[in-house]
Amino acid sequence: MERKLITIVAMDVVGYSRMMERDEERTLRRLNEIRAGVVEPSVARHSGRTVKTMGDGALLEFSSVVSALQCAIEIQKDLAEKSTGPGGQSQLHYRIGIHLGDVIAEGEDIYGDGVNVAARLESLAQPGGIVLSKQVFDHIGGRVQAEFTPLGEQRVKNISRPIEAYSVDLSDRQTPPGTLRFGAYELDPDRFELRCNGTPVAVEPQVFDLVSYLARNSERTVTKEEIFSRLWGERFVSDSALSSQIKMARKVLGDDGTAQHTIRTIHGRGFRFVAELKQPQENPAQTGVQVAEAVTYKMATMKPSVAILPFINLNTEPSEDYLADGITEDITTALSKNRWLTVIARNSTFSFRNSADGIRVIGEKLGASYIVTGSVRKAGQRVRITVQLVDAGTENSVWSERFDRDMKDIFDLQDEITELVASRIESELGMTEQRKAERRPRKNLGAWDLYQLGVAEFYKFTPEANMRCQDLLRQSLQLDPDFASAHSRLAYAIVLSMVYFDAAPDDDRMDEALIAAKRALELDDQDANSFFTIGRVYLARREYDLAIDALEHAVELNPYLAVTYCGLGDSLAYEGRLDEAIEQFEIAIRLSPHDPFRWAFYSYRSLAHLFRGEYEDAVSWARKSVQIPNAQYWAKAHLVAALGLLGETDQATRAIRDLTRLKPEFSIDFAREHLFYLKKEDQIETYMEGLRKAGLREHS
Repeated sequence: MERKLITIVAMDVVGYSRMMERDEERTLRRLNEIRAGVVEPSVARHSGRTVKTMGDGALLEFSSVVSALQCAIEIQKDLAEKSTGPGGQSQLHYRIGIHLGDVIAEGEDIYGDGVNVAARLESLAQPGGIVLSKQVFDHIGGRVQAEFTPLGEQRVKNISRPIEAYSVDLSDRQTPPGTLRFGAYELDPDRFELRCNGTPVAVEPQVFDLVSYLARNSERTVTKEEIFSRLWGERFVSDSALSSQIKMARKVLGDDGTAQHTIRTIHGRGFRFVAELKQPQENPAQTGVQVAEAVTYKMATMKPSVAILPFINLNTEPSEDYLADGITEDITTALSKNRWLTVIARNSTFSFRNSADGIRVIGEKLGASYIVTGSVRKAGQRVRITVQLVDAGTENSVWSERFDRDMKDIFDLQDEITELVASRIESELGMTEQRKAERRPRKNLGAWDLYQLGVAEFYKFTPEANMRCQDLLRQSLQLDPDFASAHSRLAYAIVLSMVYFDAAPDDDRMDEALIAAKRALELDDQDANSFFTIGRVYLARREYDLAIDALEHAVELNPYLAVTYCGLGDSLAYEGRLDEAIEQFEIAIRLSPHDPFRWAFYSYRSLAHLFRGEYEDAVSWARKSVQIPNAQYWAKAHLVAALGLLGETDQATRAIRDLTRLKPEFSIDFAREHLFYLKKEDQIETYMEGLRKAGLREHS
């Protein structure tokens, strides 16, 4: 017996027993024709295998998730074209279920939980339909042109756990231009018609106009005054009349005041249409451009997935596999703490131990965007561990590193390697995703792409890039209002616009940042990045205890996220806990020496040494910071202050020249205004004294 990870397709004919009772010969003949003329050729074209046929059913296996779904769609569409026989009599219809799971292979047959799940998903499908498990959906990404409808968690016979499922919309109906589609609904302005699953829904004209107006302005909150003006013109209408119209609108859309899944009340402001609007499909032959997959905007928020293959034990003793396996498992666990990543489960990846398949094939089978490989070799008390991160689609190496260590304590060694590898992979993957987003065509970008483009702008650390970052993040949130990472990053960008850039410190901006940060936590309270962000927001608001609490919790949630240690160190420094602060900066630098934020690791550490009176160390770390290409002008300002306090007048003059070339308006008054978040007056005065001794002007 052999275990393997495959994509299982279960098929079954609808109403087969009834058709056999009515006409056995004709039914059997038609079934054999379909198998020979439709099913088997399609399976062969998509490199699948028919495991077995069972009366009216069939069990198929595929090494690729994408191929399995493409085959299923092809079969159903082919059968739909042949669905009406002579005399208008209905022909055979299949239900199809697809699952990615671990199975036991024995001879030509397969067994196990994966097969059972696929069969139960098949029973959930409509005649002529396809239902997927969440495992399949997550691995499909945008690689198959299809539209998916979430079915939620389904409880099925003989499976103890609920199965999260998705149906595939195979409809080819042409949507009239201007029609708005959301969920099962279509709003057709030309016919003044609201349809649910293609069937017209009775709706009053004014309710139709209300829904249409809200949907067409879904990117923003529409005020009550605007609705009154738009729908009632000059007539006086009470708030209760509007409430009545909203209630009727929700009723026809299957919504209510509690759920608010389509029309949300924004208290004190107005209303917001929050259902995901689906993209209109374009004809590639007409547009001549790359067309985005026909998925809902929210489905475009696809996280990258990474698989950590079992590390290879290069020693002659198989009994020493424990070290390689332990490191593999620990890295898998550590990376899974990054909520923006999908990490393939250990059981799935370990089925590829000693596999002869290439990286691209393994990536397709696992549905992984990236593959991590590694090896372990011992020589006496020394151990060498190599790690490589590979893009599964291109088979190009993204990052690799070698670690040579003494093997004194096996658990300490595993912890250290896990910590370093997980931190560096997180950083490298983030930068790789940003570069990929920048290379994609700018037409029909999804929420994830817009988010990554925003992050890329964020790390440029210029006022213009910060504004572009905020704009891209807001666009991402228009497509997916429940995208926690986008809310979080927007909050941080707003804060940095006041701390680093030209925006004046402003209570309204601070409130907007706090609302966005809290919204991110509401959506995902297990994301360390969200707690990091709200910690930075609290610091900017001078709520230091809350900032430190949030950042310490972020470290607990993900001890491998370097930027969190930097944020915690910065917060501790302003509380005067300078020794603790420097320890946190050391951890951040050790974990992620190539981090896009590393200039800040150095710069904030420079400031901590400056406050501790260690001016030579402050100069040293500031110099390291300003040498990094994306370093922000405050790094140069810290160097000026440290050189001034050290009494290095000539060097300070050159540093001022570099600073004012980058930020002409920088002055002592400017510094005092933008260091509004510092708590201790003595720290502020120390910094100002350094700028004065360096020779910086008082006023802009």
